[in-house]
Amino acid sequence: MKSYNRFFALLMTLLMISLAGCGKEEIITNVGELDFTQPLKIPELVEPTIEPDGTKNFTLTMQTRKTELLPGKMADTFGINGTYLGPTIRVLRGDKVSFNVVNDLGETSTLHWHGMRLPAVMDGGPHQMIEAGETWTPHWTIDQPSATTWYHPHLHGKTAQHVYKGLAGMFIIDDEDSKKLPSDYGVDDIPLIIQDKLFTSDGQMKEDEEGIFGTLGDEILVNGTYDPYLEVTSSQVRFRLLNGSNARAYHFGFTDGRSFKLVANDVGLLQEPASMEQIMLSPGERAEIVVDFKPGEETILRSYSGNNGIDNGEFDLLKIIAASDLKESAPIDGQLSTVPPIEVPKNALIREFKLTMENKINDKVMDMYRVDEVIPAGTTEIWEINNFGWSHNFHIHNAAFRILDINNKEPQEYEKGRKDTVFIPNGSKVRIVVEFGNYSDPNVPYMYHCHLLRHEDDGMMGQFLLVEPGTESQVPTTLPKGDNGHDNHHE
Repeated sequence: MKSYNRFFALLMTLLMISLAGCGKEEIITNVGELDFTQPLKIPELVEPTIEPDGTKNFTLTMQTRKTELLPGKMADTFGINGTYLGPTIRVLRGDKVSFNVVNDLGETSTLHWHGMRLPAVMDGGPHQMIEAGETWTPHWTIDQPSATTWYHPHLHGKTAQHVYKGLAGMFIIDDEDSKKLPSDYGVDDIPLIIQDKLFTSDGQMKEDEEGIFGTLGDEILVNGTYDPYLEVTSSQVRFRLLNGSNARAYHFGFTDGRSFKLVANDVGLLQEPASMEQIMLSPGERAEIVVDFKPGEETILRSYSGNNGIDNGEFDLLKIIAASDLKESAPIDGQLSTVPPIEVPKNALIREFKLTMENKINDKVMDMYRVDEVIPAGTTEIWEINNFGWSHNFHIHNAAFRILDINNKEPQEYEKGRKDTVFIPNGSKVRIVVEFGNYSDPNVPYMYHCHLLRHEDDGMMGQFLLVEPGTESQVPTTLPKGDNGHDNHHE
């Protein structure tokens, strides 16, 4: 019934917009309301234990806590190794990693590694559920270029709730290319997890149960910090932007109009830095930017309003204050990445996907036991995504892609990097060339879905298997019920 109500609300919204003609929605804003009195919290780097074979073992405990999100008011929150959000994981390409993911939430959840190349059984999607009181122990070898990835729950039907309450963290992969950029964590290499919230008068987080897109908040947290400021001590600072919101998109820029260098998209460095003044990120997308500072100056990182429904709002996010004496940084120019761009192979298979207002993909809602696509492991394909609905985006697990065109037009230079999530406005068609991982498993699927979390929970998600090339027609497209315990949770 809620899904029907949201669909009806969407139709009414579209009708009102069409009747209003040139009329504009009121823009939600916090501009002028902040004093920037709270030092920005920097998530701690989690320290691994080193196993005899060199594997880095990390422990992550999901737990219920209380956190002072708004000054003087305590909120019920979820956290990982803390009260809200999780620590930053930082590894090198080639590292062997393992995890003890402990579920102390008192309810079932999962932990998904967004942007990671890894076996399907380690992916942390809706099939790898962790029951209350249980520990999940995934392990794999980091085998992909440097990237700012992240981790968050992916429990079918409850992803929005679990992420909103605080279960998310950054997962940084380094390689020789990325070390050429500012890399001193918390000093000139700063994580920024941006999330919007709705709060009750007593400081509790609340969700919008009926909104078209899910919760669109009117207050912003950066790394869980309300009203934050940051003092920088280097002439160049690398900011790792993560849109960790459930539904809101942001147009990041600075109030003094300064430009910055975009150096990386979701899952990899650009070939060369791109000079920009603003960049849009929809939920789940990441970007790495390098910003120049002069001694003693101040600026504010702001999100500017757009016209896509999910980006209606202008928000001051973070005040940045440069010290009077700055450490001089090495210049950034020329080639950033030695990883070649994703190329379109000859005779590439083309798959088509249709997104709709009813939050369906190809007129289907998610079925935990239905396999929608069977794909040869290690292949590269073209996916064509048509959005006949409202604003959506599209995320693919265990893959990296390059945008080929948007509405038949070549993308901007900054959009050509390695991505795993792409925003697709209403009425748009996006073509991407997708490079899939080499892990094959005929029994356990990966996901593709809208990363507006309410849409995902409503069933705007499909499943694909990666299999040994040449075996695609031999693989069952129905998964056995009862596997991994999910039959008990998703009737």
